[in-house]
Amino acid sequence: MNIETEFLKRWSYDTVDDDKALEALIGQSFSLIEKDNDEIRFQLTDGRAMLMWHQQDCCESVYVEDVSGNLEDLLNTPILVAESRSRCEPDGEWGDSQTWTFYTFRTIKGTVDIRWHGSSNGYYGEGVDVRLGKEPENSI
Repeated sequence: MNIETEFLKRWSYDTVDDDKALEALIGQSFSLIEKDNDEIRFQLTDGRAMLMWHQQDCCESVYVEDVSGNLEDLLNTPILVAESRSRCEPDGEWGDSQTWTFYTFRTIKGTVDIRWHGSSNGYYGEGVDVRLGKEPENSI
């Protein structure tokens, strides 16, 4: 079972709004970061976690294209900046599209930029989902 499935099945969300999830990180600290090509989980020191992923569908691909900076710079120190920005471009004459979503996190130790890339036939979404939540008390 991947991180996304585990998180979505067992955890309750503080927010499903991406911007509000990022705003809630200001002043918080990460104790653990787990990353693979299509999802990143950030464990906060207050017991909550944030998950970044994309629910894949037909005719699309969304993945972590690059991480600039050292993820360890985000550990055990307050987050000073947590923001996102996106850019979408048409790709070809058939309506295909590409979206790049950038997430910037900054602490006194350094800055990390996470670049996601999404592509599709133009019908399907290419965005990144961000959820902030907490594991239920009775979970194993």
